[in-house]
Amino acid sequence: MSCFSIFFRRINFDHQSNKHNHDIPEIKNLKIITYKELKNATGCFSHANKVGEGGFGPVYKGRLKNGKNVAVKVLSSESKQGVREFLTELSVISDIEHENLASLYGCCIEGDHRILVYPYLENNSLAQTLLVSGSRYNDIRFDWRTRVKICVGVARGLAFLHEQVQPPIVHRDIKASNILLAEDLTPKISDFGLAKLLPPNTTHVSTRVAGTIGYLAPEYAIRGQVTRKSDVYSYGVLLLEIVTGRCNTNTRLPSEDQFLLERTWALYERGELESIVDTYLADDLDMKQAYNFLKIGLLCTQDVAKLRPTMSTVVRLLTSEIDINSQKITKPGLISDFFDLSVEGQKKAGSRFSFQVSSCHDSGPETSPLSSENTTHIFTFTGISD
Repeated sequence: MSCFSIFFRRINFDHQSNKHNHDIPEIKNLKIITYKELKNATGCFSHANKVGEGGFGPVYKGRLKNGKNVAVKVLSSESKQGVREFLTELSVISDIEHENLASLYGCCIEGDHRILVYPYLENNSLAQTLLVSGSRYNDIRFDWRTRVKICVGVARGLAFLHEQVQPPIVHRDIKASNILLAEDLTPKISDFGLAKLLPPNTTHVSTRVAGTIGYLAPEYAIRGQVTRKSDVYSYGVLLLEIVTGRCNTNTRLPSEDQFLLERTWALYERGELESIVDTYLADDLDMKQAYNFLKIGLLCTQDVAKLRPTMSTVVRLLTSEIDINSQKITKPGLISDFFDLSVEGQKKAGSRFSFQVSSCHDSGPETSPLSSENTTHIFTFTGISD
């Protein structure tokens, strides 16, 4: 951080000023791109090039003058993050390299503009490929071997963030739309807009609650406490989605089937987990391994956070270095235990909690590989913890 202290003394960081990118030295591994070039790359941020609308602003596909295809994420002008905080966050993220983390290519900071630039991945996200039928991505073959590769890859990426990066990083927004797929279907964790750094000797940080109901760990949703175990919970839900081929919520289904985690737990208690495995899987399906993966998902989503495994343990469970049958699985943290998701229940929640309700579509508009919301996620939740 010493280089930043010198930099901060040299430059006035008033975000209302008319500073341009040429005043800002390049951060390691990160290109500083002018607003003019990004404007040209996206056709003046034209609607035709808009590929998504996330919680932090629109995302556009663009082509830089060097020929590189990029996803240009324009942060909302309502963001109160200043240049100092923005650059500090970028400096941490840009210095991280891992096979299963989406790399940040560059950024733009001119006046009030805060823009992130990522490599564009043509295979989009898990949300738009595996979980949405009828999309143009459905020719991708998600056989069992591919799903195992994705499950293990995401787990390794999270284990890296939690246990090898210093200070550790909690992603806070692990979900299908934030798992991008490279050309060979290697998974890439993306969108660190909600990421939090864990200070030394700290078990959790308290923060504003933001995320997607269905992926939110109960201690985070209710008390605003962010820990590595809240990421573990989100990963557990994602794991269930990958094995079953179903999004975590779908109101078109009968009431007992609408919430994937609740349904999986009910089947587990009855000894009928095989019945929820994706029927698309046939030729190369290892039913025993799929059954074990579902149990690992339940282990990750246990209501009591301290009972959830670390992500490095999850990797060892997925690769059979640890036998899942040696682990005791207790009841998961179910959203119906904490929230009344009926219309009347939302009205009673008042201003403390805000729910955005949508349907789990069979098909829908394409979203950006960097979008922080997707039509397959039914309840988008924001709120302030007590």
